[in-house]
Order: sequence, then structure tokens, then C-alpha cells
Amino acid sequence: MPTNLPPEALDKWEEVEAAKGPREKMEKMQEFLKYVPQHKGTLKLRGEIKRKIAIIREDLEEKKRKGTGKSSGGPKLFVEKEGSAQIAIVGMTNVGKSCLMQAVTKANVVVSPTQFTTRQPVPGIMDFGDVQFQLVETPAVMEGSGDGRAWGPVTLGVARNADGVILMVDLTQDPVAQLELLVAELEKSRVLVNRPNGRVEIDRRHTGAPLRIILIGKLLDTTMQEVEELLRNYRINDAIVKITGEVSLSDIEDAIFETTTYKPAVIVANKTDVKGTEANLRKLIHHVNNKIPVVAMSCEQKRGIEELGKALISTLGIIRVYTKEPGSKENTGRPFTLRRGATLGDLARNIHKEFISNFLFAMVWAKRLPFSPKKVGLNFVLEDGDVVEIHLR
Repeated sequence: MPTNLPPEALDKWEEVEAAKGPREKMEKMQEFLKYVPQHKGTLKLRGEIKRKIAIIREDLEEKKRKGTGKSSGGPKLFVEKEGSAQIAIVGMTNVGKSCLMQAVTKANVVVSPTQFTTRQPVPGIMDFGDVQFQLVETPAVMEGSGDGRAWGPVTLGVARNADGVILMVDLTQDPVAQLELLVAELEKSRVLVNRPNGRVEIDRRHTGAPLRIILIGKLLDTTMQEVEELLRNYRINDAIVKITGEVSLSDIEDAIFETTTYKPAVIVANKTDVKGTEANLRKLIHHVNNKIPVVAMSCEQKRGIEELGKALISTLGIIRVYTKEPGSKENTGRPFTLRRGATLGDLARNIHKEFISNFLFAMVWAKRLPFSPKKVGLNFVLEDGDVVEIHLR
């Protein structure tokens, strides 16, 4: 059920939303907590706000240490994003996370049979098909990681911040038991890798535009009027709220506070080079039942890299859009990477805000079009491999 916060707390949350910098946001969150009643209905909310405060505090302290040339020596809770998408590699000890990093990136990692060698996040770039994935190796997950045991807060914090997750299992051990443990510990931190029945996206505009609620699916035990009342109670008055699938009022409140998050996932089943692992691979594939892509790999022999790259592009819904100057015969080379469903307007905003205000028309070259190139506007939906030529006033 929704937490039914008092008006004072709602006012404080509006101040959190309006905060301009991380320090101010942290301070406003601390003030907000003072007005949130402590009972079972607010337990999840209070825990999530405390987690966000801890991450901001750690980030501020890390920046301060960098400024003084000092290092805490402790693990980071936050890895700055690079490339087209950040992917957290999550797995138990000795499943081959470091070996995967060594196989597909140039990151300086230590591959060792010793358990729990990795004790802090290690990022590296994987280049695949004009897309740069930032893979982040995380400390090993174990039973209790979601409750704060060992490096659990670090690993699960990185997974929560990432755009997607690689769930890595060792085929020489029971892969289903490993997968179930990983999913369970992630869920304790309210990170879902199984696609939920519904999804709520809140795009705050802060432009004075009216509140728009787009429903593509079904509301569970609530009405559109109650949804609008909840949003306005939280001072969300100028946003586009997109609801897909089956969603309850509590799901919408979760989206406001970002308490539960879904991360697209790929399962990497490692060590296919070891004899006798075929049965475990079949067992894993049968258990997953096509809900999450499974990529069979031998990181040691660098087998399965092509399949991993394709699975990441497909699962994250990444499309590559190439641009060319008007009058030029060749595109500019490296593409813009967008998400499936992106429009030409999204591409224009990525290039520069003036490309929106000065937009005249665009020409799109694509094999799927009956006539190519085609003259299009800002609402044209792009697909992977499109070549775009934008004309400005």
C-alpha cells in the first residue's frame, strides 16, 4: 500500500527534487527522513532514502579525497559511467569474472584461483560492433550480500547504478543454484533482473507543461483519478508518466522514489571448455526458459565473445544510428547509440539542443524503407543501422 506521507514530508520531498547539487540533495533527504513516520509501511522507503544518502556521501568524500591527493583505500560504491552502457558483472567467487574482463577488455585485472581476489569494482571497455560497453567487475556475491554481508553493498550498489547486469555462473558447479542465489540477493536490494509485469516511467519536465499520464496496460485496484492524486500529492505536476503492463498504486509510488528498479540481464555460463559441463548448461537453459538470454562461454579460451556482444545489444535495446553531413557521401564513422524506440528528435537532442530549435527536416537511409532516402520529421522512429542527414534552418 502507498505510504500516505504527511504533508510536511511531501513538502520536504519537493525540496529534494528541486535540489541543485549532490550535497544539497543529501541534506534535503536527511531533512525529509525526519518527517517520514517509522512504521512497517515506510520501512522500504526509509531504507532506500538512507541508501541514497550513503551513496551521495561516499561520492562527495571520494571527490574530496581526490582533491587532496588522498585515497580511502576502501571500495567504491559508485563507478562513473563511460561508453554506450555500463554493465555490472555479478557472480559468486571463482566463476571467472576477472577472466571475462581480461578476455574482452584492457582492464588491469588479477586472474587467480584464490577466492575473493576482487575486493572493489574494476571497470573496463569492451568494444563490439561500434558499441562501447563499460563492463564493471564486482566483488563476489555470497549468501547474505543483500543484507550487507562482506562486499554486498558495493556489488549491489554498482548493479543498481548500472544500465544492465551480467549474471555469471560456473558450469562446473550447479548453475541453477548459483543463479537463484544471485537473483535472490539482488532482489533484497530491490534490483530485479526478471522483467516485471508492469513498468512506470516518470519524465519530469519542469517546464510548466501539464501533467500527462499515458496508460498502456492495466491499473490494479486503483483508478486514473487516484494515480493523478498520488502524483500531485508528491508535487509531480509537470511530467509525462508512462505506465505499461499491470501496475498498482504502490508500484507508482516506488517509481517516484526509485525504490525498486529493473535491470536487463544476460546470463554468462562460463567454463564450457571443461569436459562434462554440457548437462549443466542444458539444465540452466531449461530452468531459465527463455526469460533471460543465456550465453555459453569459455573465457579462458575466448569463446562466446561474439554471442555475448550480440546478446548485450539485443537485451539492452541498443540501436546504432549513423549521421552524415548534408551533401557528403560518407557517414561520420562512429554512430550515436540510442535505445530501441528512439526518435529522430532524441538523436537531434543528443547532438545539440540547437538541432531541435533549428530543425528543418531530415533524410534517412535504411534498407527497411521502400524508398530510401526518405524525408522525415522529429517523430520518425529510428532503427539499428539507420543513416541520418539532418538539415537545419
